[in-house]
Amino acid sequence: MTEHIEWSDTEAPAPSAPSAVTPADAADAARLVAFGLQPKLQPARDQEYAELLRRHREDPAFARLADAVAAGLGLVVLEVSPRAGMAVTAAEDSVFAVRMGDYARRTSADGGDRFLHGLAHLAVAAMAFPRPEDLADDGYIGRVTVNGVDAFVRQACRRLEERAEEQGENTDPATDAPGLEAAWRIWVRRSAAGATKDARRLAGSTTGIVGKAVAFLTDSGFLQRTGDDNGGTYRTTARYQLQVRDMAGSAAMAELLELGVVPVTDGTPSLLPPQDGEDLDLAADAGLPFHSSTPS
Repeated sequence: MTEHIEWSDTEAPAPSAPSAVTPADAADAARLVAFGLQPKLQPARDQEYAELLRRHREDPAFARLADAVAAGLGLVVLEVSPRAGMAVTAAEDSVFAVRMGDYARRTSADGGDRFLHGLAHLAVAAMAFPRPEDLADDGYIGRVTVNGVDAFVRQACRRLEERAEEQGENTDPATDAPGLEAAWRIWVRRSAAGATKDARRLAGSTTGIVGKAVAFLTDSGFLQRTGDDNGGTYRTTARYQLQVRDMAGSAAMAELLELGVVPVTDGTPSLLPPQDGEDLDLAADAGLPFHSSTPS
């Protein structure tokens, strides 16, 4: 006779013990974070980097370890993928954080110009991804030019002046007054280009400030230079898209887009034309990098 066996009497298999983290695992995780701190390094061109990214994707324990190493260094992991590599950004208290004062010293900017350098970075981001859908689309590549960014900011200045006049606000703040609105107003007073005796662009001109901003972004792996037209032409990288996504909710970015200089509702962003007779003091051949509207 067959003996009846209750399932409750059988021994359940013992859960497998999690594999212990080895020094080699920790070294690999740190190595992956180190790759992420080299923003110009492309995973497709480095076999070890690509293998560590694959391991991060397929081994949850290793992924947690690498993310923990990044967090311990004050880094925020934005994405880990073949397209972007291990894309990280520094938290405010991280030793890797680049503060505006540090950036200004790198660019030899004085205290009065720091707001202008900050505005240049904000404008590049807004022009590179003028619509929410552009920012959300992993395949979207933004394109900017130095002269185009300067033209964009100058028209934003005019919009702010119009708004201030309508609201009866002071339109002539002190040049050292804090705040982005003051920076926009100061920007329009500054020479767009100017030139040194050997025809180089003046560092303190507005196109000079934009040029320093895009050069910094290129050195940081966020932009790639594609040509010399219009003061310099650039395309965005996956890392820059992730960085801008991280800052897209900032009040300054929202205010810049709300000025209406870059339409973001009809799917065909373009710099709005000036009113008849309006002199925007734009750099020559601004070369605004937007799609033209599709004829109906």
